[in-house]
Amino acid sequence: MQPFKYHVLACDQHKPDGVPCCAARGSAAVLEALRREIGAAGLNDTVQLTTTSSMGLCERGPNLVVYPDGTWYSGVTPADVPEIVREHFGGGRPVARLAATDEAAVKAEIQSNRAKYLASLKAREAAGVVPDELMDMIRGYQESRIMLTAVELDVFTAIASGATAAEEAKRCRTERRATELLLNALVALGVVQLQGETYRNSPLAARFLVANSPDDARTALRHNLSLWATWSSLTEAVREGHVALRAEMHERDDDWTVPFIAAMHRGAAARAPSVVAAVGAGSLKRMLDVGGGSGAYAIAFAQANPELKAVVLDLPTVLPITEGHIEEAGLSKRVTTLAGDLRTNDLGKSYDLIFLSSICHMLGPEGNRDLLARATRALAPGGRVVIQDFILEPDRTRPRQAVLFALNMLVGTEAGSTYTEEEYASWLTAAGLGAVRRIRLPGPADLMVGVRL
Repeated sequence: MQPFKYHVLACDQHKPDGVPCCAARGSAAVLEALRREIGAAGLNDTVQLTTTSSMGLCERGPNLVVYPDGTWYSGVTPADVPEIVREHFGGGRPVARLAATDEAAVKAEIQSNRAKYLASLKAREAAGVVPDELMDMIRGYQESRIMLTAVELDVFTAIASGATAAEEAKRCRTERRATELLLNALVALGVVQLQGETYRNSPLAARFLVANSPDDARTALRHNLSLWATWSSLTEAVREGHVALRAEMHERDDDWTVPFIAAMHRGAAARAPSVVAAVGAGSLKRMLDVGGGSGAYAIAFAQANPELKAVVLDLPTVLPITEGHIEEAGLSKRVTTLAGDLRTNDLGKSYDLIFLSSICHMLGPEGNRDLLARATRALAPGGRVVIQDFILEPDRTRPRQAVLFALNMLVGTEAGSTYTEEEYASWLTAAGLGAVRRIRLPGPADLMVGVRL
């Protein structure tokens, strides 16, 4: 079977510093160029590009193998890619100057490198060297902290048009030598590029980390600065069994609230279309979005149904942000806000839909039972409660993001956690809801639905 005319295997293996590999020799830039040139040539339906681990020619990478003809290219640079795409993929003529022609020599080199690699693994195992994958987990905080500091100092905006370390330090009001160290680390991470003495953003950083870019995510990403502080208390939280650093939402200032709501809004805006499609908006007249934050879901439901009126319940400190998003969407007449505390407030009555997105994980089991009981009383007959949240598998060790988020709740809330489908179903049933079911969605969270019969 050959669904594509050409299948390109491109090595992108990363190895420890100092060990030859395609990643160290620039495979990322080659891959970027391949994707760009294949698309520009209109060959996406002709060429299938697949990244692989080591091909065994590590000292002369980046390496590509093109099938079905079995052409091996080594030492490929981004400048070579247009020629490969034009001549080989477009014209059927392999680029001879880059292609290996001595099959026996290639095989011998691969076998030699494989033998060296296996010998190295055996020596490390015998010496009790900590495996790289374990060390990467232990030292993961370093890369995270570098990126968070760069976001906090707004480094990427400051080098948007290019800057030397001295210019960057002046713009960010930081010390020059330390600024250069930070910039060099960002280069090593691949999010900044260095040309002579001038630092420039990578395409990824330019898209998401620069002020006024169309996909500027800086405010949302700053929420991770707050999480850095709470996660630093994990050891104490595990020892004591409860949160060590905690402030009530209404006690938190804009430095916490604005990034938090921005982070929630980015996720909600991306997921809202699939949620609305799964739940259905056509028959709804009244909706309550409990703890609705930016109002992204209420806005999406209202946009899908011009007859729907929605209410977003949240804390007074949050609602000015909510109202800004509602006004921007032009829905101020149909989407309104209500100040309150979801943990204690009466939720009203006669709603067709009560939506709880990323709420239940903030509460303990008893808090969720109480919230769902109040939600059920606020429903019209036939109305639904829809929960969107992480849902754990029965053994509580999967999916990975849901498991890690349980610890996020340990360090950040009094009793919050992530829960299983069985737990959600039992709470919905105990609240008096029927036809309980789970709706699986792409991404980290699913829906649990219960109907007031």
